[in-house]
Amino acid sequence: MTDPIHPLPPADAPFLHIVDGRTVTARRGFSGRVVKFLGEPFASAWHHRDLIVAILQRELRERFNGSVAGWVWAIFSPLLSLVTYTVFFSGAVTLPNSSASRSPIDYGLFIFGGLIAFNFFSEMAYRAPSLLHEYAHYIKQTMFPAEMLSVISTLRATAYAAIGLALMLLCQLVFSGSLHWTVVLLPLWFLTFLAFLTGLTWLLSALGAFTRDTAYLMMTLSPVLMFATPVFFSHEALSPNVKLLMYANILTGFIEIIRDLVVFGRLPSAAVCAWTMFLSATTFWIGYWFFRRQQDGIADVI
Repeated sequence: MTDPIHPLPPADAPFLHIVDGRTVTARRGFSGRVVKFLGEPFASAWHHRDLIVAILQRELRERFNGSVAGWVWAIFSPLLSLVTYTVFFSGAVTLPNSSASRSPIDYGLFIFGGLIAFNFFSEMAYRAPSLLHEYAHYIKQTMFPAEMLSVISTLRATAYAAIGLALMLLCQLVFSGSLHWTVVLLPLWFLTFLAFLTGLTWLLSALGAFTRDTAYLMMTLSPVLMFATPVFFSHEALSPNVKLLMYANILTGFIEIIRDLVVFGRLPSAAVCAWTMFLSATTFWIGYWFFRRQQDGIADVI
């Protein structure tokens, strides 16, 4: 939300700079506007970093407020899931290169890696449509940077996804005796996924501000999407045409990459990485553009 006293000038407005003691009027070119737009989300996040940290800390404290065990649940829940998948799915899932010797933990980690990515996505998909309604008082009564709520919400979900990922790596280390060198590339996977989820949250939160149907749509689609995403199966076992169609689901690429890096210890396909990064970047900036475009009317409808 812009300051009503000192509103921001339009992107193509003339600006002044000093050359040899003289004031010169110039205009931003198309490339200048593009660069400004691409850097705006990061500049805004840095400018509001103290606010982001303060709200994030409060949300993390309140996550298990009133619980005796507290953050123990954040560790126990994924640990129980991992044990369950290892016991009940060992040998039931056809892994890539199935002729190779596979330990029972590989089957559990195979499914668990898919669930880390999908649960990360589903948490954002469920919360995003009602996100602005949660902070309606601040948005209406103060100069609150509403676009930063998507960043805060994504970082909040990151804390729990990071716990699951750390548990996945620990189990791999304990049961296999070592980690694949490819795990050093996990931060790149994480950052790309964060960009995708932040953009998705911008998009869904803006839509959710104008209609509650967005929340109902995501509650309907998310459970169905789990079975259209290779969480409990390997997409490599599918026919070539169906396998290609699976990549229309952006989660397929993220799930395949985390499994390659952690479970199989191999570099993901360059084509899969390029496609996933392209969709992630597109979602990030389109989501931000859409949110900023609708932001002036959000305070009037929430």
